[in-house]
Amino acid sequence: MGFTPLLHSSFSAGRQLHFFLLGTNQGLPISELSTICINLTLLLLFLLLISARQILVCVGRTRFLKDDSVGNPSQIRRSISVDGGVQDATVSTGFKSSVFCCFYVLLVQVVVLGFDGFGMIREAVDGKVVDWSVIALPAAQGLAWSVLSFSALHCKFKGLEKFPLLLRVWWVISFVICVFNLYVDGKSLLVNGSNHLTSHVVANFAVTPALAFLCFVGIRGATGIEVYRNSDLQEPLLEEEAGCLKVTPYSDAGLFSLAILSWLNPLLSIGAKRPLELKDIPLLAPKDRAKTNYKVLNSNWEKLKDENQSKQPSLAWAILKSFWKEAAGNAVFALLNTLVSYVGPYMISYFVDYLGGKETFPHEGYVLAGIFFVSKFVETLTTRQWYLGVDILGMHVRSALTAMVYHKGLKLSSLAKQSHTSGEIVNYMAVDVQRVGDYSWYLHDIWMLPLQIILALAILYKNVGIASIATLVATIVSIIVTVPLAKVQEDYQDKLMTAKDDRMRKTSECLRNMRILKLQAWEERYRIALEEMRDVEFRWLRKALYSQAFITFLFWSSPIFVAAVTFATSILLGTQLTAGSVLSALATFRILQEPLRNFPDLVSMMAQTKVSLDRISGFLQEEELKEDATIVLPQGMSKVAIEIKDGEFCWDPSSSSRPTLSGIQMKVESGMRVAVCGMVGSGKSSFLSCILGEIPKISGEVRVCGTAAYVSQSAWIQSGNIEENILFGSPMDKAKYKNVIHACSLKKDFELFSHGDQTIIGDRGINLSGGQKQRVQLARALYQDADIYLLDDPFSAVDAHTSSDLFKEYIMTALASKTVVFVTHQVEFLPTADLILVLKEGRIIQAGKYDELLQAGTDFNALVSAHHEAIEAMDIPSFSSEDSDENLLLDGTTILNKKCDSAGNNIDSLAKEVEDGASASDQKAIKEKKKAKRRKKQLVQEEERVKGRVSMKVYLSYMAAAYKGILIPLIVLAQTLFQFLQIASNWWMAWANPQTEGDEAKVSPMVLLVVYMALAFGSSWFIFVRAVLVATFGLAAAQKLFLNMLRSVFRAPMSFFDSTPAGRILNRVSIDQSVVDLDIPFRLGGFASTTIQLLGIVGVMTEVTWQVLLLVVPMAVACLWMQKYYMASSRELVRIVSIQKSPIIHLFGESIAGAATIRGFGQEKRFMKKNLYLLDCFARPFFCSIAAIEWLCLRMELLSTFVFAFCMILLVSFPHGTIDPSMAGLAVTYGLNLNARLSRWILSFCKLENKIISIERIYQYSQIPSEAPPVIENSRPPSSWPENGTIELVDLKVRYGENLPVVLHGVSCAFPGGTKIGIVGRTGSGKSTLIQALFRLIEPAGGKIIIDNIDISTIGLHDLRSRLGIIPQDPTLFEGTIRCNLDPLEEHSDHDIWEALEKSQLGDIIREKDHKLDALVLENGENWSVGQRQLVSLGRALLKQARILVLDEATASVDTATDNLIQKIIRTEFKNCTVCTIAHRIPTVIDSDLVLVLSDGRVAEFDTPQRLLEDKSSMFLKLVTEYSSRSSGIPEF
Repeated sequence: MGFTPLLHSSFSAGRQLHFFLLGTNQGLPISELSTICINLTLLLLFLLLISARQILVCVGRTRFLKDDSVGNPSQIRRSISVDGGVQDATVSTGFKSSVFCCFYVLLVQVVVLGFDGFGMIREAVDGKVVDWSVIALPAAQGLAWSVLSFSALHCKFKGLEKFPLLLRVWWVISFVICVFNLYVDGKSLLVNGSNHLTSHVVANFAVTPALAFLCFVGIRGATGIEVYRNSDLQEPLLEEEAGCLKVTPYSDAGLFSLAILSWLNPLLSIGAKRPLELKDIPLLAPKDRAKTNYKVLNSNWEKLKDENQSKQPSLAWAILKSFWKEAAGNAVFALLNTLVSYVGPYMISYFVDYLGGKETFPHEGYVLAGIFFVSKFVETLTTRQWYLGVDILGMHVRSALTAMVYHKGLKLSSLAKQSHTSGEIVNYMAVDVQRVGDYSWYLHDIWMLPLQIILALAILYKNVGIASIATLVATIVSIIVTVPLAKVQEDYQDKLMTAKDDRMRKTSECLRNMRILKLQAWEERYRIALEEMRDVEFRWLRKALYSQAFITFLFWSSPIFVAAVTFATSILLGTQLTAGSVLSALATFRILQEPLRNFPDLVSMMAQTKVSLDRISGFLQEEELKEDATIVLPQGMSKVAIEIKDGEFCWDPSSSSRPTLSGIQMKVESGMRVAVCGMVGSGKSSFLSCILGEIPKISGEVRVCGTAAYVSQSAWIQSGNIEENILFGSPMDKAKYKNVIHACSLKKDFELFSHGDQTIIGDRGINLSGGQKQRVQLARALYQDADIYLLDDPFSAVDAHTSSDLFKEYIMTALASKTVVFVTHQVEFLPTADLILVLKEGRIIQAGKYDELLQAGTDFNALVSAHHEAIEAMDIPSFSSEDSDENLLLDGTTILNKKCDSAGNNIDSLAKEVEDGASASDQKAIKEKKKAKRRKKQLVQEEERVKGRVSMKVYLSYMAAAYKGILIPLIVLAQTLFQFLQIASNWWMAWANPQTEGDEAKVSPMVLLVVYMALAFGSSWFIFVRAVLVATFGLAAAQKLFLNMLRSVFRAPMSFFDSTPAGRILNRVSIDQSVVDLDIPFRLGGFASTTIQLLGIVGVMTEVTWQVLLLVVPMAVACLWMQKYYMASSRELVRIVSIQKSPIIHLFGESIAGAATIRGFGQEKRFMKKNLYLLDCFARPFFCSIAAIEWLCLRMELLSTFVFAFCMILLVSFPHGTIDPSMAGLAVTYGLNLNARLSRWILSFCKLENKIISIERIYQYSQIPSEAPPVIENSRPPSSWPENGTIELVDLKVRYGENLPVVLHGVSCAFPGGTKIGIVGRTGSGKSTLIQALFRLIEPAGGKIIIDNIDISTIGLHDLRSRLGIIPQDPTLFEGTIRCNLDPLEEHSDHDIWEALEKSQLGDIIREKDHKLDALVLENGENWSVGQRQLVSLGRALLKQARILVLDEATASVDTATDNLIQKIIRTEFKNCTVCTIAHRIPTVIDSDLVLVLSDGRVAEFDTPQRLLEDKSSMFLKLVTEYSSRSSGIPEF
């Protein structure tokens, strides 16, 4: 595989032979001799390869036999697919032509051999002296081509889609030799005429076209054979990855393939044909997968923690212990690269001397050129391996750390959770882990920097003598100067990160609660708050960028400063400088520039990494939930399912306030049903948490026997489809699944969804109603088939009918044999409980059965009587004569007699009949609809990504974003002037100094120095200008883009938030915005500077040897072609990478929100697995994209190395004296830099294009179609509107999206002003949709809504929403204080706020708090109970005093007493307002003036409650009967 050295050896052998032959002037011409040598060398290599492969196959077989017990499917599959698996292959004309050309060349060589041989035999017969060496060429060629022809033919039988590499290289070399021979022969023919015409010359002309074709095929590589493999041989390797079948070829690539990265070719060739998809990207090798790296790092981290408990474990040390082998292997390449890079600068002085006429040994020029070439060649190969290795190392560290942070997030205790909001934890993963991974780039700089400086000083000592000490001093000074700056920079970065964290936290909160913001018309206020937070962040950003600009100026000036000091010192010391030594020194300074420039980077990177490591390490050491909080015994060990002895629990053990729960004593035998009730904030949810072990235990013990399933009060739904949510990782069991659906009354809902249980749920279950979410949660718990069920108020969100069904089917039937502990406010379910616990202020004040507690009086009695008051308030007319109905009016304490029982059943069966009658015809329609809609789209779509090139529009929009693009030409001008002056200063030093020692200098030392200083420092001044301009431009553009995106997102319609997971938006606001803030301006500046530098280098080289242009032009074309070829794949890879990042962040946010549920079900392992799988999905395209960059750079650099070698050979071949040695030396000095510059140019272009994708993504979100304008100036409602509060719905039709089904089908009715309207209906009948239409969260598809004679679609949204009041179903609190939660717009006085709090029964609770109105509210209002949050919502409505108030199941999560109280407050405070109430509790709507009954999106009934109750067939009557029969004492279910 290393045929290059062989090539060199054959060339050098040829050259020595050539000189020998020139001396003897007989035998073969040099061209023929080299042809023979090369062909025989390649033949030898071919034979070596074949034999090596055979040996490997044998070794492999023996190993395979050993491993047979283990079996390796991938290897077996490969062998089958090659030998037996090729079912069918089509052979293209291209392949046939290739084989024909090979045999044609072979034929020509055989003919020549025959012709020459025949001629010689004739001469020998004639008795002449025969030179048999003449037939050596055709003989060698014939042998070579017979091997080549049969190898090419063999490809067909092997079914290869690419020709073997050696074959291709051989063809290309043959063509090169052929062209060389053509040139020599052509020249001879011109001189000697036809005398020179021999059989060899004719043969060479004859085979040229064939070789040209083969050379083309060799470069392309494709054979033109298409193979169709047997499909049944392709069993997937991973269960979860059916999409992609192959493991990356990197894992078993050969040495040669690894060196030139050819293992990536198949992927790039797919990418060139069509945009890549995730399924095209091969899987990672097992050693690169997240799981492997996580295990290693985690075990080392745990060991470190255990070794020394007293001192802080070091995360950096754990990482080093885990990955040191990779780092060490990589260091070898780095070391080799550093050593080789100094060969050029060292040799330049000899080269200039040689050109000046000092030749120390024969052919010294060619030897020097060869050394230059080899060192450049090795440098190129090692650089790529080093960079790729570093990237892979970074990838491993990132995967492992992300997994650790995720794992920790699932185990955090509640206290630790309070100090790290979910936004912060996501930031650890998105930003900090990224930083630690990126540090791998700087890993080797620590030891390479001193090495580079030592090598540089050694070369300088050779050239400028003792003055090199001055260099050392200057270097140290320039390094020291940057240290305090880096410190300042780090400080700014720190502040910037903190500001960013705050903004991200607020943004994520706004996105979560966008519905509330829009309903309350607060989005403007919150957007302004976010802009203010961005301003704080922007101030730090500005400081960071300007300090960065100053540091950039220092980097670029430091090599100039070092050079100036060195030359000044040597001139003052009187050292004789020559052109050679000056150029050698300049080349050395240029190499030294990199480490010097990287040093401040290294310092700031070390600082940043340390900050990030400390943050992650601090997080990983946070307190976890105590494993021993509950003692879990396996099922069947004990009769007692749950036992708590002397339990005392507190959410915040460090605070002095009273514990959340104290003196808890209880014993629950297995199979018991336990109900937990109490007033709002009495500790009911905390009680379930203590059984789960979620709440910190101060004393006592909790024993649980068996597995638990938990249903939380505020539903936690994962995004994914409904079926996945219910199965929750368990395998599908059709029969069990069906039973679960039935028990949770979900069948009807599934029929209403266009995709049934395959419907994809939006972010946090957004497209399900509250009741549906709750029932999906219940189904999830039931499907797990646990022993103990802990249900936190599961029936509050569903209507009366559904909740009695649920209670009967779920708790009484499905969970009949299980232990159930349920929190409930529904008094009517209490009689069936085996044990009722009444909580007050965190203590169990009563425990016992229903009747016992009733007799005991006190608190329980108060709860029950509040409920009965509500029921009695339902004034149900008694239906006289009909005897089945007499007993419907029941007194709370009456025990139902049999007759009533049958009445209950009759009503039930009646309800069923009506439902069945109605639904038989519906069912058919629904089935049809379902079929049609299967094709329709889901709510949540795949994340959109643009395909193909980044459009020019994106670049232009970015450039024009700041100051209309006026700074761009100035930046380019500054850079050009810098480059010009830099070249001028170097040219001056080369020209003004003597060629060789002893020559006269052209100017006096003083002039030499002054001119050099002026040029050099002039150039650095322009760099300063450029750096400042770039920073100024970047800041203005970033701010403009951010504000545009923010405004666009905040003006987006609600449907956008429903269908876009918050993770996606956050990804753009955090990661993409960071790139635009910190990266892109410098990338643009860097690209401009590299382009201009490259032009400068080529300019200098062509100035000296214009012939270089002959190669530079084709090289530039080749580079652009390769770059285009590469970009096709790379662009898609980067897009896939950024899309694969969102699911990781999304899962993270989701898991942290639902950590209690995940732990309750004991599903941590499965979620961890999912996280590892997503990490691998991200790493796959990432790995390919970094390899692709190296692939491109390698090819570019090799090209430029050949151009450089060509330039050297030209310089050596020119006769002495035709070229100025110092100029030639300057050209070489610049040429040494060509490959690094070229690859840096390509890299900076590709990185720029990859980073520009962030702008593209932000730009996408600046173009979201916005909802209607907030204010329409010429159509503003009067300030007193709405005065009466009359609402008219005229033929209202609503659908959630263009391609989604209609939800409301032509609803028409009128609500008179000042009336109380109750809106009832089964879950999913369209109640909430109606309210959304009223607030124009959804624009109607047809019809209109008129409020007080104004069509609401004609006025601005802000005008509309700010005049309506709402108390929503999910009470939401924002992080901050109680005051800002009640009055974020700061429109009311403290007096008003206190008044509202008093009315909403929160006054006392808030007076108890230390900070009163400034009492803290944590993220999501975690430190307030759900009931208290609901009361805060009521407070908001009271403050707003709107004429129209909407209650969306507002009292679902409070107990009956509080509910009655809220209703009283609403009756008194809003007596002149129109109040629309959606409710499941019938008492809440029974005293309304009008009741609207909705069914499947249509108006079923609309009348006064009295009339509806008189009508026997009314649906409302049915709902009421169900509720009262259920509530008035439980029938025996």
